[in-house]
Amino acid sequence: MVATHKMSIDFYEDSFDLIALHSSLEDYAMAYALNLYLKSNFRRRRKDLEISNDIAVSIFEWRDDINDRYWTFFPNHSVREDTSDRMDLFSNEPAYSMFTMVPEHRDVDYFIKIEHDDGASSTEKLLKTLLTVPNIVTAYRIDTDKLKSKNNLIY
Repeated sequence: MVATHKMSIDFYEDSFDLIALHSSLEDYAMAYALNLYLKSNFRRRRKDLEISNDIAVSIFEWRDDINDRYWTFFPNHSVREDTSDRMDLFSNEPAYSMFTMVPEHRDVDYFIKIEHDDGASSTEKLLKTLLTVPNIVTAYRIDTDKLKSKNNLIY
């Protein structure tokens, strides 16, 4: 008889901070503004994060070697074209639907995920700096322990 081992998805325990951003800027303009005000170096990944065949999310990343942190910046929403056949008045027109990375926070436009090894996090100074960016309406920290869709952020 062969033993079957199953791993729980909860086994993955990576410590990271999650910051929500509200802004009307496009993702590339937001990355530019973050680089300007945070003195960071966000660059877009060559390949977007593919959730499924027709859903892809753009990811901007930056490895902070000085503080030993890995930062990712990504939009919360992604628009996809609905490819199902429709039999209605507008069957010739394309239909679009919205995919949300963190469904509990549908109103958030962007997230910054900061992965770190140490248990201490100093997001207060970062939040103050983010609030000085002209096109950011608000920024706040999300408690990742209470997040139901935490598995969407493991990539």
